[in-house]
Amino acid sequence: MIRKATLLAALSAALLAPLMAVTPGAAATKTGAAAVVAASPARAALAARQTLSVSITSITPEVPRSLTDVIKFTGTVRNGTGADMAGLKVRLRYTSQKLTDRASMSAYQADQNLQTLPENVSTRNSFMDLQPLAAGGTARWEFTATPAQLGLRDFGVYPVAVDIAQYDVPVTADRTFLTYAPPTVPKLPRNRLAIALPVIDQPRRGTDEALFIDDKLSQSLTGRGRLADLAKIAQSAPSTVTWVVDPALLDDVNTMTKGYRVKTKDGAEGRPASAAATQWLTTMRTTLAASPVVAAPYADPDVAALAHQGLDTQTRRAIELGGQTARTLLGRDAKTTLNWPAAGVLDDDALDLLAVSGVDTVLLNSTNLPPRQPLATTPDAAATLDTVNGPVTALVADAELSRLFEPASGTSALQSTQRFIAETAMIAAEPGQTAPRSLVVAPSRRWSPSPTLVTSLIKAAGRLPWLQLTTLESLKPGKTSVPRAGLVYTEQQRKDELSGKYLAPVKEAWSKAQLTSLITEEKASSGFDAAVLRLASSAWRNNTRAGRSATKLVGEAVDARTNQIQITGAPRALAGSNGVVPISVKNELSTRIEVFIDVTSDNPELLDVTFEQDEPLLIGGGQSGTVQVQMTAAPDTSGDVTVTVQLKTADGQPYGEPQRLTIRTTGYTGIALVIVGAALTVMLAAVVTRLLRRRSERRLARAAKNRESETV
Repeated sequence: MIRKATLLAALSAALLAPLMAVTPGAAATKTGAAAVVAASPARAALAARQTLSVSITSITPEVPRSLTDVIKFTGTVRNGTGADMAGLKVRLRYTSQKLTDRASMSAYQADQNLQTLPENVSTRNSFMDLQPLAAGGTARWEFTATPAQLGLRDFGVYPVAVDIAQYDVPVTADRTFLTYAPPTVPKLPRNRLAIALPVIDQPRRGTDEALFIDDKLSQSLTGRGRLADLAKIAQSAPSTVTWVVDPALLDDVNTMTKGYRVKTKDGAEGRPASAAATQWLTTMRTTLAASPVVAAPYADPDVAALAHQGLDTQTRRAIELGGQTARTLLGRDAKTTLNWPAAGVLDDDALDLLAVSGVDTVLLNSTNLPPRQPLATTPDAAATLDTVNGPVTALVADAELSRLFEPASGTSALQSTQRFIAETAMIAAEPGQTAPRSLVVAPSRRWSPSPTLVTSLIKAAGRLPWLQLTTLESLKPGKTSVPRAGLVYTEQQRKDELSGKYLAPVKEAWSKAQLTSLITEEKASSGFDAAVLRLASSAWRNNTRAGRSATKLVGEAVDARTNQIQITGAPRALAGSNGVVPISVKNELSTRIEVFIDVTSDNPELLDVTFEQDEPLLIGGGQSGTVQVQMTAAPDTSGDVTVTVQLKTADGQPYGEPQRLTIRTTGYTGIALVIVGAALTVMLAAVVTRLLRRRSERRLARAAKNRESETV
């Protein structure tokens, strides 16, 4: 029934070695290091099962549409047994029974039992006999057939396989799918397919300085690096593909364009400006100019962990900073109201936090938001979730379609493409589905894509008549939406979050960093926002050790900035029982600050402090400022008394650590009053005595004058 094509016989160089014929029942012999297969056909097949391989490399056309279309199947056979092999045949396996649903497709693909292959085997005059195949040798094969010859009649997905047998005993096979798509009445609904591709990495810096914790980012940007592959995909992707980009990654790459340093055990090594970083950033800016771009929150924070550990502010700030950074480095606005959480899962607390932070759409894993009742058909991707801030749209990624964009190792591009075509065809043909539904493809967020495979799948999706490529933003809940069970968040997923122990120093660093902003006159955003947000990245879930190392670096930098505003001065002396004591603050920052000073006595019974500050103390960059504090010592007090001085921001938050100052009281105030009083008494007595003496002298002089007058 099936015509046998000509054997291409493209053998490797190993085929040039002398071949030894192998026949049933012959004893095994050795030529050099190569053992020749012997014994019975069954034993030979058993020995070769793990290392003799057959693969289908192409099926054209990928979707036959009429009974007379000629379908060409091509592929290779490789002998990896380490021994020469003979008696090999390549056979096409097929059936006229189409698969009934997506579950049966998965079962067929996963089945490794050779006894369950499609029952029809190409007839004796159409299978292909291979010449003896040397160890390490490869041979090409080819079959052609029409849908009529394969017994295909109706639209649907049909299982096919190619097996290789030795002496008519099947050894191994390669399974795939063939979608037959003749015209249907009525026409199949054209489902809307949105593809979301992530461009997300882990933070590579601690602080905002050009000091990287490793040099892995530069490796990823070149050659066959992960980010280089993403740039290749972006260059050929249609404008309907939605790109979810972490602006922190753009920030790191941009830093590399100006020269940078890499942390080492002995310090840091300098690196020149990276031409690869410049090229990658330019490529992404150019290729994404016409495509929808979503800016992930800066550094992709673990939103669920932040919600559970009381760090709500960071999420809103990450969304805001993410949008600003993407706009600066991509030269265009990026959507910030859509969020793709870590692992595609969240709970109600995290959803509420996102909603109040301005998010109106979330992209979720299918296990996180399952249908309320088990379904025999594929549900619409769009649903609505209620939050404390109103309804939020949930877009649920199709698990199987998404996996095909990053298949398991060993899966060929042909297998993934044929499976993708078959899956989407099966969805379109599901019974009872007459209206178009929405579908979402979203591979894992830190994936390592194959540009060839991903490009092939996207192009295939654009060719299929039962699919319409669209943007993620265009999908909205509609009449085809099905009731969902609500968010399912397991205990294990809760354990996967960044822990409270990990986030405690991050929270402390964030609080201190905010104070460095609040102490300034302009109250601009903290210069440490980006650095602290990098510490909360979900990337540290699987590498908390590196996250803690970065946290230490940032914490030290924040403390250094905080300590640039200090209370200055040596012990102060208080003359007398009361007086004013100057307290000075030095500002080593380059910006103007406004500070309040709180002074309290550590021993109020000995020293009372009276100080009210209605207006902040303004201190210019690189300058000092002083306030005069009224203090009163208890009577007969002498010695040292301490006061605690705490700097505060305009809203009353303590800034830096409190500092103790020593106040020295003299203790001589009472004696001084006695001395002064005695001195005043003596002075008064002297004045009175002098007045009396002068009066007496005038009286005597007057009396003498009178006597002289009487004598005359």
